[in-house]
Amino acid sequence: MEKLLEISDRLLKMTSNKFARSLLNSINWKHRLIEIRGARGVGKTTLMLQKAAELKKRNKNVLYVSTDNTYFYKNKLVDLADYFYKYGGKYLFIDEVHKYPEKEKGLDWSQEMKIIYDSYPDLFVVYTGSSVLQLYKGSGDLSRRKSSYHLPGLSLREYLEFNEFGKYPALKLDEILKNHKSIAEEISNSIKILPHFKNYLKTGYYPFYKEDTEKFYDRLTQVTNIILETDILIVSDITYEVSLRLKKMLSLISSSVPYTPNLSKLAAQLNIGHYRTLIKYLNYLEKAELIKTLSAKPTGDRILNKPDKIFLDNTNLMYGIADANVNIGTLRETFLYNQLSEKHKVSYPKSGDFLIDNNNIIEVGGKTKSKKQIADMENAFIALDDIETGFGPKIPLWLFGFLY
Repeated sequence: MEKLLEISDRLLKMTSNKFARSLLNSINWKHRLIEIRGARGVGKTTLMLQKAAELKKRNKNVLYVSTDNTYFYKNKLVDLADYFYKYGGKYLFIDEVHKYPEKEKGLDWSQEMKIIYDSYPDLFVVYTGSSVLQLYKGSGDLSRRKSSYHLPGLSLREYLEFNEFGKYPALKLDEILKNHKSIAEEISNSIKILPHFKNYLKTGYYPFYKEDTEKFYDRLTQVTNIILETDILIVSDITYEVSLRLKKMLSLISSSVPYTPNLSKLAAQLNIGHYRTLIKYLNYLEKAELIKTLSAKPTGDRILNKPDKIFLDNTNLMYGIADANVNIGTLRETFLYNQLSEKHKVSYPKSGDFLIDNNNIIEVGGKTKSKKQIADMENAFIALDDIETGFGPKIPLWLFGFLY
C-alpha cells in the first residue's frame, strides 16, 4: 500500500495542467461514482491525474492507482478502498479498471465498485476504462450509481490549444449554422487555419502524437492491435481466433471506406456463417471506436440492423490504416461525422450526406461544390473544404472542429 501512495504522489507532482481537455470542466465532480470511458490514447489518464493533482493542491486526501499494478494480482479493490478510507482517504482514482484481475468468481471489478459505493458513503471514486466497457456485462449493476462520461480524441479546437496555436471557445451547432461567417472571419484573422486543419486530419486526434512525431503511425498501429487482441477479449466472451477475424474485418473495411456493406460478401471473406454474428462483430469494432456506422435510424439496438455506411472512426485512423487509399471525399465526411457525433445524433438521410438531430441536413464537398443537391431543402447546409470563410448555407468544413 505504501508503494501505491508513493507512486501516486510522484505522478501527481509531475502532472501538468498547462492544457486541459474540455471534458474536465464538464464533469460534475460532486457525484460519488464517476466513470470516464474513451478509446486508447485519447488522454483519460492525463485528465484523471489533472483532477487528482488539483484536489491534492487543495489539501484533499487523494490516491491514484492503476489496476495493472502488480499490487492487484493479490489484493482487492474493496480492501484498498477500506484501508484508504480508514486513514482519512477522500478521493480514490482508479485507472484502466477493465484490466483489474478478478479475485473470486462472481466478484469482478463492477461488483467490488458497488460494494465500495454502498459501504463508504462519503468516499468519492473516479475510474477510467476503455471504450469497450460498453461491451462489458458485469455482475455489479452500476447503472443507477455511476455518472458516466465519454472522452473523445482531440477536436480541432483542442488540437490548436494543445499545440499552442491559439485558444478559442467551444461552439454550439446552432452558432455555427447561424453565425459561421463572422465566427470564421474572426478565427481566420488570428491564425492561418487551413494548414493546421490539414495536419490535424493526419495526426491531430490522438494527443500521444507529440511524444514521438516520427513514430506516430507505428504507435497508432500498436494501439489498434492491443484493442483488437487484448481489450475486447477482456470485456467480452470472444476468443483470440475471433479477435483475428475482427482485425481482418477492419482491414477489409478500411480498404474501401466509406464501406457500403455487402454483408453476404463480407461474411464469405471472413468465413462467417451467421448474419447476426457478422453484425455483432461490427458492433465490437464500433464500441472500440475503430469504426463508425451510419444508418437511417440513429437510435435503437443497431446490433440487429445492417448499417447503410461504415467509416473508420477518425481521420488519423484513415492515414494510419488505409494510408495510400485515403480518399479526399471520404476524409471530409469522416471528419465531419466524427466531430458531430460526439454531441449530436447523426443519421443517413435520403438526400445529402448527414442528417443531424432529425433536423439539419449537411452535404460535404470541396470548395467548388454547388448547392444543387440541397437547393430545394429546408435547414440544409454545405460543409466546404479548402475555404477559410463561407456565406449563406456554405460553411467552412474546419469550423465543425470547434464543437467541443
